[in-house]
Amino acid sequence: MSMLELETFKTVVASTPLVSLDLIVRNTERKVLLGLRTNRPAKGFWFVPGGRIRKDESFAAAFGRLTEGELGVRLALTDARFLGPYQHFYSDNFSGETFSTHYVVLGYEVELTLDSTSLPQEQHHDYRWFSVVELLASDQVHQHTKDYFL
Repeated sequence: MSMLELETFKTVVASTPLVSLDLIVRNTERKVLLGLRTNRPAKGFWFVPGGRIRKDESFAAAFGRLTEGELGVRLALTDARFLGPYQHFYSDNFSGETFSTHYVVLGYEVELTLDSTSLPQEQHHDYRWFSVVELLASDQVHQHTKDYFL
């Protein structure tokens, strides 16, 4: 599965919803892993890891690729519990503020113990384990992340 050219991808984001998987990662203490977003949309907010499903990519393949890319460990879809579909609407997009972004998100929960200091830095530049009470109370945690716990 290849990546789209930049201008083609802008047209897709401006014109259609994207389908993605979000990873709700809990440790043995039931705390939730959040990363501080580096990129738009949701830049500057704490957010769950995840990413887009590519054309012709199965859920299982996308899940393996995303867990490896976002968490540094490849997991199987059967390792997760499906939480359901969600909608994420943003006024901006990966390239700026000229058009909105709409995601149809499939939420999956996994239990995993990770060293948050050794996680990939492409989408998030910092990671932290939050209790559900902490993340729901924080103005720095994006509402779309909070929605998984309401």
